[in-house]
Amino acid sequence: MSVTTISPQELHERRQQGKCDLIDVRTPAEYGEVHATDAVNLPLDRLSPKDVMQSRNGSADQPLYVICKSGNRAGKACDKFISAGYDNVVNVEGGTDAWASAGLPVVRGKKAISLERQVRIAAGFLVLVGALLGIFVHPYFAGLSAFVGAGLMFAGITDTCGMAMVLAKMPWNQGSSCSSGSCKA
Repeated sequence: MSVTTISPQELHERRQQGKCDLIDVRTPAEYGEVHATDAVNLPLDRLSPKDVMQSRNGSADQPLYVICKSGNRAGKACDKFISAGYDNVVNVEGGTDAWASAGLPVVRGKKAISLERQVRIAAGFLVLVGALLGIFVHPYFAGLSAFVGAGLMFAGITDTCGMAMVLAKMPWNQGSSCSSGSCKA
């Protein structure tokens, strides 16, 4: 089943006409840096579709809008809702980047390094360390670089990045006020 999408401008217009539930599935640190006004942070790794739907007081029959940085994680969150039997979910096209670029209202906070950038830094570091150890210590260390390369290829093919999942759980990616699955900046 394909996921329904909406442009940030369309969603903004709908929100001005009435209440729309919008959840942001990025890490608390990314959310704290910048997020659409009134978006609620529910990180993808902690997302429980059943709990979210049960907490929507009286609006469970209305669409649930999902946003992330660029739309990828929101698409995965929508798939999670659909798999759990909740198909009235909508992915915000282009995510928070498109929302902010359109000049729509955002809340800005402390600067953070995006999860995607953290993955690039960590993967690059591990490849460099593997190559240097392979050259100067023992050729077997080249296997570290090969492992990271295989992991990146797997992530590209499956659109599932294990390194991103691990990094999302690191303390620096957690908000200071997270409880019962949701976080505030």
